[in-house]
Amino acid sequence: MQNKIIVMFQKDFRLYDNPALFEAVQSGEVLPVYVQDETFSIGSASKWWLHHAIIDVQKQLEALGSTLIIRKGNTMEEILSLIEQLGITAVYWNICYDPDRLQANQKMKMMLEEKGIICKEFNSHLLLEPWIIKKKDNTEYKVFTPFYNAFQKQEIPKPISKVQRIKGGNSLPASLSVSKLHLLPTIPWTSHIESIWEPTEEGAYKTCKKFFSSKLASYSEGRDFPNENAHSMLASYLSFGQISVRWMYHYLINKSTERQCSLFEKQVNSFIRQLIWREFSYYLLYHYPFTVYKPLNKSFEHFPWNNEEELLRVWQKGETGYPFIDAGMRELWQTGFMHNRARMAVASFLVKHLLIPWQEGAKWFMDTLLDADIANNTMGWQWVAGSGADASPYFRIFNPITQGEKFDKNGEYIRRWVPELKDMPNKYIHKPWEAPEHILQKANIKLGYTYPLPIVDHKAARERALFAYKSMKELV
Repeated sequence: MQNKIIVMFQKDFRLYDNPALFEAVQSGEVLPVYVQDETFSIGSASKWWLHHAIIDVQKQLEALGSTLIIRKGNTMEEILSLIEQLGITAVYWNICYDPDRLQANQKMKMMLEEKGIICKEFNSHLLLEPWIIKKKDNTEYKVFTPFYNAFQKQEIPKPISKVQRIKGGNSLPASLSVSKLHLLPTIPWTSHIESIWEPTEEGAYKTCKKFFSSKLASYSEGRDFPNENAHSMLASYLSFGQISVRWMYHYLINKSTERQCSLFEKQVNSFIRQLIWREFSYYLLYHYPFTVYKPLNKSFEHFPWNNEEELLRVWQKGETGYPFIDAGMRELWQTGFMHNRARMAVASFLVKHLLIPWQEGAKWFMDTLLDADIANNTMGWQWVAGSGADASPYFRIFNPITQGEKFDKNGEYIRRWVPELKDMPNKYIHKPWEAPEHILQKANIKLGYTYPLPIVDHKAARERALFAYKSMKELV
């Protein structure tokens, strides 16, 4: 009897190096399925990307004689319905490491296996599964550098080739159209985003190869400067599984070996280090899933946070009165992306200058970033707050003025995203409140009207944050 296998797509919208799909094709007839399960929340920006990722993988499957069956509802119920309707004998999927989905999939696996259904899970999202690396005492790493050193000793599996044909496309069950998932916004705010991004598997590899050929050479030096355009722009493709991280890793290692150039090797190692930071974020998430909502360092449960909603709203809108902070927040709102240096600065400003809980910032990023990734997001916010693994010390407080002066010296980034300051001289672009009145008039700036005054004084906010940290330590 021919095996009939469901391949469940989750965050792996690609055909190249898709181990669940590849193994299923070798074993029988295949039914690719995507279930939109409202149990698992998706940010507004991510929904736009997901819509296009589904369409792309559906078109690719159709070219191979199959399609993507789209359902909406409880994942377990929808999969069971298809099993009963079609006589399915097995369900394969690539592991999604988001804690809620991971738990739900394990529960589904137990129930299906009790019914005699074969279930197979595969790793497609990471270089290595997060349970592989342990310390000598069999405990988990909480500091990146020793994790990185241990990771470097591991052999990374090679990517799997793309399937060429899929059997099982003759009698297909009913499927929703992707429009019925209502992923696109009702208010058309995505036109600017659509002009920037190509959310397809082909777009992923085009973007990646362009980065490797033209940007990688200046990556380690340029990645901190928002206006130098040295960042990879690959995070969204990785988040939605449209590009194989194993392919990226081996491609770079091979190129580095071919060139035998120490400068190129330095850039490759710098980028691979960032890939391993991503691995570390998933490692931490897997071992400490509660950190999505709670601090890893339990001392921070006693931190005297400020829950003033108006301060949060002003930060979200990019109206703090600090140009570098506002540029980052407006870039995010208009493009679904924010440069990494700006991400650190705006996050530090929220939790240390405004004392707003890091969870509020994490929620906003998950809703507005196209590359919203629960592991990277959680680790990043806990790092900035000082409450996570290998965290930045709480007393390390980014100065929102000097961050701009150092990484956007001439204010190009600020002028792009805060256009009301476009005529401000470089001398005052990072602190317009210090500009003489005649300079402000010439630049058409009226502080408090055309551009806000700073919502907090940096020095006073820093002292308040340090006092809050000290008071927390006294309670523990």
